[in-house]
Amino acid sequence: MPPALIEIGLPVALIFIMAGVGLSLIPDDFKRVLLQPKSFFIGAFCQLAVLPLLAIATIAITGLTGELAIGLFILSLCPGGTTSNLYSYLAKGDVGLSVSLTAVVGFITPFTLPFLAAWAIGHYGQNGNVIEFPILKAWLQLIVVGVLPVLIGMSINAKWPEFAKKASPYISWFSIAVLLLVIVSICFKLGSKLVDYLIMAGPAVVILNLVSMIAGYVIAATLLHNDTQTRTITLEVGLQNGTLALLVTTGLLGNEVMSIAPSIYGLFMFISAGAFTAWAIKKHKTS
Repeated sequence: MPPALIEIGLPVALIFIMAGVGLSLIPDDFKRVLLQPKSFFIGAFCQLAVLPLLAIATIAITGLTGELAIGLFILSLCPGGTTSNLYSYLAKGDVGLSVSLTAVVGFITPFTLPFLAAWAIGHYGQNGNVIEFPILKAWLQLIVVGVLPVLIGMSINAKWPEFAKKASPYISWFSIAVLLLVIVSICFKLGSKLVDYLIMAGPAVVILNLVSMIAGYVIAATLLHNDTQTRTITLEVGLQNGTLALLVTTGLLGNEVMSIAPSIYGLFMFISAGAFTAWAIKKHKTS
């Protein structure tokens, strides 16, 4: 895998993703958390607690082990970026809630991911392979690439709102392009082993994605009784930030095998989210 793609491309892509989040934020988005606390906390609970627990259950049920299991769990710790906001808009969801969840949970992630990832490495590591997770380095890097760009994006939006509105789509496409390049590079790096890893990790990835979306939908529908907010929470739980997961697995840990699950998820989630969005639009038209 080209070192520059990992050492420079991934961090830059993630900076752009989070800056894109900031470009769509205004102070009222944070006030909305106080005005609609129930929907926000249900969404945040699904992202920060339900999704990792579902990942643990999926790993246990499918028998996933070692680095593949670690990669899947790390993915579950990475909340969605601007992609979830876009799909929420297309699915006639509550875009304000989606943006609020993306922003606030994105601020929380740098403080939770390093410690939970370190736990996963200790818990799922096997064969005597010692994998050290640099908690302090991870925390600092996540702050730099995950929090500061959001603040910068917000500042730009406050001063030049028209520029922010025009720039957001280009930032999303750039980040997706880098993610696809990294996935292709990982495939080439693994070579003949790729098919074996896909067979082992593929079912677990698909199960986690579908079950998490179903869980998000059921929990939100049961507790909120609001279709637009239910759609948003479903997508927020189902769409993960694959670029962030790959930054951890390849950038911090330099492990291509751990990157298999995030790579598969990063591709499959567009299929499941697209199918859900099509269903939501059809339901919205008939209601």
